[in-house]
Amino acid sequence: MLPKRSSLIIFGAFIFVAWNVILIFVFMRRPSSQGSLDSHGEPGNAGDGAGGGKFANIMNEVMRVANAFEAELESQRKILLQIQNQWSVWENKGGVTAANQNVEHLSPVVIPILVIACNRVTVKRCLDKLIEHRPSAELYPIIVSQDCGHAETSDVIASYGSQLTHIKQPDLSDISVPTQHKKFQGYYKISRHYRWALNQVFNTFSYSTVVLVEDDLEVASDFFEYFRSLHPILKSDPTLWCVSAWNDNGREGFVDPGKASLLYRTDFFPGLGWMLTKDLWAELEPKWPASFWDDWMRHPDQRRDRSCIRPEISRTLTFGRKGVSLGQFYDKYLRFIKLNTEFVPFTKMDLSYLEKNKYDESFEKEVYGAPVVTVEDLQSGKLSGSGPFRVQYSSPDRFKILARNLGVMDDLKSGVPRAGYRGAVSFLFRGKRVYLAPPAGWSQYDPSWS
Repeated sequence: MLPKRSSLIIFGAFIFVAWNVILIFVFMRRPSSQGSLDSHGEPGNAGDGAGGGKFANIMNEVMRVANAFEAELESQRKILLQIQNQWSVWENKGGVTAANQNVEHLSPVVIPILVIACNRVTVKRCLDKLIEHRPSAELYPIIVSQDCGHAETSDVIASYGSQLTHIKQPDLSDISVPTQHKKFQGYYKISRHYRWALNQVFNTFSYSTVVLVEDDLEVASDFFEYFRSLHPILKSDPTLWCVSAWNDNGREGFVDPGKASLLYRTDFFPGLGWMLTKDLWAELEPKWPASFWDDWMRHPDQRRDRSCIRPEISRTLTFGRKGVSLGQFYDKYLRFIKLNTEFVPFTKMDLSYLEKNKYDESFEKEVYGAPVVTVEDLQSGKLSGSGPFRVQYSSPDRFKILARNLGVMDDLKSGVPRAGYRGAVSFLFRGKRVYLAPPAGWSQYDPSWS
């Protein structure tokens, strides 16, 4: 794989050096016509100048070879410069994504799936779907990391044999937590487990990328295709830090069933089936939190103005009502999330529209070119067309009221609404595309809006 500029230059330099070694060998081995004559003709006398003439001929030949060698070096230097210049052109024109996709097609990267498990024997549903839809065991090895030491769950995982790798968190001890957090002991253990499991994937198994899946998630048929197609973009775009399979507002009726291929940038960290790189883990691991890792990820200090990619229609579905969150949001939102059923060949599609500059230009036209309407306008059924329409908010309280009236999730994390990008949340309302968005000229999130 040569996805980075340094790799391509090293490759060019290798060709450059190898070619010149061959040239030197050829030049040193090639006999001169004068040298052949002298070796077969009559020997000259010491005093008739023959020795001096032979020496002069050798020197002339050496100079000729040196001049030819210098000319060839200059030619190869120009070729190397052309390689460097061409790479710069690709970068400036956004061709890095296309180049990475082409190279990855020739030499596919291995993308392991890390399943975080504990004490749910229903992990079988998760694993069955992963194995059913997995196109290659070699390209998508499944690693199940189990905490809790629950024997029945361990037996279920072990029953898959060589179809997966089963690792177990060695530290099952209780964690000392602040008195007011005694009831949140489970969140502390989850955070500890994530840290250990990710270190195993990146440092012990030495993978460069991973997709995390909780043991209560079912995946769609194009789950692997989705992440494969977005891997080059995640690697090449510094304004991205994750790819998620989840849409927080992806309930039936709130997504367009005819647009299964539609993808978005979002400033909200979605989780629930997400991909990160080893480079990001190297950044996060030294400061990994003791608990509540997902909300920690949503803090500006971690996000650093980076976005994730998310789909219109989710590629994961959660079936785990019971857990440390005690079913929070499950009965009202999560159990109604629509799981994609149409296989989308993402790897054969042009996804360059997700690059920040292109995306932002389209976003501005789509969102702020839409007419401003009220919730009452939408509810009346008198608006013609399928939209888009914009409903505007300018305070956290106003956002919450509008979100509740429109049926989308109303909570904010560090000021960022779920599934939002630059403050705007996209969804369908009675068949019409709606953007719940701040006023034009939005600049940045206010973390106090939480």
